[in-house]
Amino acid sequence: MTDSTTRTISDGSQHAWVRQDLASSFQFQWFDPQAWGASAEPVNAGGRGAAWFLKDTQGRWVLRHYRRGGLPGKLLTDRYLYLGQHRVRSVKEFLLLESLLKQGLPVPAPIAAWYQRQGLTYRAALIIERLEGVRSLLSLNRPEHAPLWEAAGRCIRRFHDAGVDHADLNATNILVRPDSGEVFLIDFDRSVQLAKAPAGAHWKAANLARLERGIYKHWAADAATTPPPLLKALMQGYA
Repeated sequence: MTDSTTRTISDGSQHAWVRQDLASSFQFQWFDPQAWGASAEPVNAGGRGAAWFLKDTQGRWVLRHYRRGGLPGKLLTDRYLYLGQHRVRSVKEFLLLESLLKQGLPVPAPIAAWYQRQGLTYRAALIIERLEGVRSLLSLNRPEHAPLWEAAGRCIRRFHDAGVDHADLNATNILVRPDSGEVFLIDFDRSVQLAKAPAGAHWKAANLARLERGIYKHWAADAATTPPPLLKALMQGYA
């Protein structure tokens, strides 16, 4: 499950996949936000309150602990059934990001993945590169932002053409650098890259429908935004 760019490190029940150039300085406490002290800043936008911005001499990162949503989240919070390391969510996302980056797709670089077993369950976390100078697509809600929405549509199309089925494609997981027009996709938990991606694949339409529903749900609560032109620009870019 590893190559020359990644090293696996184990310590009893704890296991980590670490970028090779950082392996010599790696510590399992990287995944404990309290160990970072003032260098860990909670991420308040989106998610389930389980992400932190990290400042390190080696870079600026984002730490995310995996949390369950809905009814399972109320019962198990952060535990998942262990079905082998190849099914661990943090490891799968780490390896997918690594592969997408090598293919030239715009994603944050993976830094390290972690999981800890306890009986039949495990807890997991992931550290990725922090993208600088970006805003979520959802925050770019003025008519003059239409070219950025069109760029976002082109970006999504690149991923779809590469067979990437994003499990949670929403406007907060689309990040844009307004100054340069660069667009990135983030949060690939439960996402997959398929070997075949025909133009009419149902999952592509499902991705776009989910994105559109989320956008309109947000706009329904915020009358100050102008959805139709921006969404039209996104679909023009995708086409």
